Amino acid sequence: MQKADYDRALYYTHQSEWDNLLILMVRTKDHLLSKKIEHFLHAYNFEKDYTVIEKHLYSLLRYIDHANEISDNDVNFYQFT
Repeated sequence: MQKADYDRALYYTHQSEWDNLLILMVRTKDHLLSKKIEHFLHAYNFEKDYTVIEKHLYSLLRYIDHANEISDNDVNFYQFT
């Protein structure tokens, strides 16, 4: 896992840097992160209903949070073994 990808995704989302988020979507090796970004960007660009956009945004943010937790646990595990 590339923790930097999750940090970048969070930063780009927070700063509304959709072009950079799209580039990250293409370059990341995490297929689930890529798919979450794709769904959010598609909803953001084409969906008229704000609740759908919000649903995809929260889904992306939850995944980023989960992946960061897993990355932190892996780092802590390897530090103490």
